[in-house]
Amino acid sequence: QLQLVESGGGLVQPGGSLRLSCAASGFTLDYYAIGWFRQAPGKEREGVSCSSGSGGSTIYLESVKGRFTISRDNAKNTVYLQMNSLKPEDTAVYYCAARWRLCSPSADDFGTWGQGTQVTVSS
Repeated sequence: QLQLVESGGGLVQPGGSLRLSCAASGFTLDYYAIGWFRQAPGKEREGVSCSSGSGGSTIYLESVKGRFTISRDNAKNTVYLQMNSLKPEDTAVYYCAARWRLCSPSADDFGTWGQGTQVTVSS
C-alpha cells in the first residue's frame, strides 16, 4: 500500500524556520514527482513546490522562492521541505503528494497524499 506521512510542522515565530518531512512507504520515491501543497482556512489548496522524478527539476510557488527548498534523500525514501524566513501568510496545513515522474501544478493530478501537517507562523 502506497503511503506518505508528513511530519515537522508546528508553531514558529515570523522569520523562523521549519523542515517538513515526507516519508514514503510501500513504494520508492526515486521515479515519482513529489509535490508539497498547502491549504489555509477558507482558501483553496495551492502548490508550493515540486521535485520531479529522479530529482530532475524543481519548481516553486513565486511567493516562496528563495525561502523554501525541496530536497530528496533517496536512501531514507524521504522528501524534505526546508522553510526559512517564514511569514504569517505561510500558515496552513501542508501536504505532500506523489505522482509518476512529472510535476504538475494541479493537485488533482496527484494520486497519493499524506495526512497533512499544520504549520502556524505567529508571534
